[in-house]
Amino acid sequence: MTDKDKVQRDKIFSKPKDMLVDFVFDEQVANVFPDMIRRSVPGYDTIIPMLGVFAEKYVQADTSIYDLGCSLGAATLSMRRRIKQPGCKILAVDNAQAMVEQCQQNISSDDSATPVELICDDILNIKIVNASLVVINFTLQFLAPEKRKDLLAKIFAGLNKDGVLVISEKVLSDIPQRHQFYDDLHTEFKRANGYSELEISQKRSALENVLIPETSECHINRLTDVGFGFVSPWFQCFNFTSFCAVKS
Repeated sequence: MTDKDKVQRDKIFSKPKDMLVDFVFDEQVANVFPDMIRRSVPGYDTIIPMLGVFAEKYVQADTSIYDLGCSLGAATLSMRRRIKQPGCKILAVDNAQAMVEQCQQNISSDDSATPVELICDDILNIKIVNASLVVINFTLQFLAPEKRKDLLAKIFAGLNKDGVLVISEKVLSDIPQRHQFYDDLHTEFKRANGYSELEISQKRSALENVLIPETSECHINRLTDVGFGFVSPWFQCFNFTSFCAVKS
């Protein structure tokens, strides 16, 4: 049996629901998360391995690396396997107990050298100290917008000189034609990956009040406002973008 065969198929929204509630990262979602995110987020299979490239280039010796909103640990493992510097430690944080439990299993089965501390907590409660690389992978979009700048300011303060923050997000466009173009292609992407119209519609409704995207300009301006000297998108696929910010 291959690893692909072991991944449980996401069927959470495959049947009509009498009442749709807001999306939560519970055990049901954790069980199908690898399938869900790869069939829902275009470019995910590129972003994850590239985080390892960031780690190899930017992680400094004797520093901490943070994966904020680690889910099942894909970003953590990608970085862990490419860290070459000694004396480093990854702190992987998620507030969903079901995610953390499965993440622990994934981390335990990996024999890479860099130690990982897994923390079940709200990322807003985490103190960032002596960091050379911080990753927030499709997580900021689930925070209340008014709390996002404070978190980024805290990250900036806790990063060492030349430290790097990578943020991956679903983004909006303030140009209606472009927004519709990306949204239509994202819908086609989900159809191509086997999601039915019912699944697409019900999941969209469940996420409506939970996932609150912003424009790329908003992300860039906010990162600049908190002090980052260099900010740039480094990857985009449809309405999903990953940004890099460097503390000079």
